[in-house]
Amino acid sequence: MPEVTDELMYELLKKIHSRMDRLENGLGEVKHEIVAIGLQALSTQTDINNIYAITSRIDQRLERIEQRLELRELAESHKRLMIQDHERLPSWFVEIAD
Repeated sequence: MPEVTDELMYELLKKIHSRMDRLENGLGEVKHEIVAIGLQALSTQTDINNIYAITSRIDQRLERIEQRLELRELAESHKRLMIQDHERLPSWFVEIAD
């Protein structure tokens, strides 16, 4: 078995110290990447929230348009009924009503 000298211990400690430096540098890079991924996830979530807001506004506009169309259809239907009713009335009654 080789003899353990102070010089051998010093060399081993230098190698261990060098490896620890490389590990710390690598760990720092990993931390930076994790922060970057977190920021990217936050940005994606913000984009999704914006899309939901836009979709909600479009949905509200569509509902208003549908309500207007239903009111218009109802008015047109009512007008047709009034014309039909008016055509069924006797002429003397229409002259009085006008």
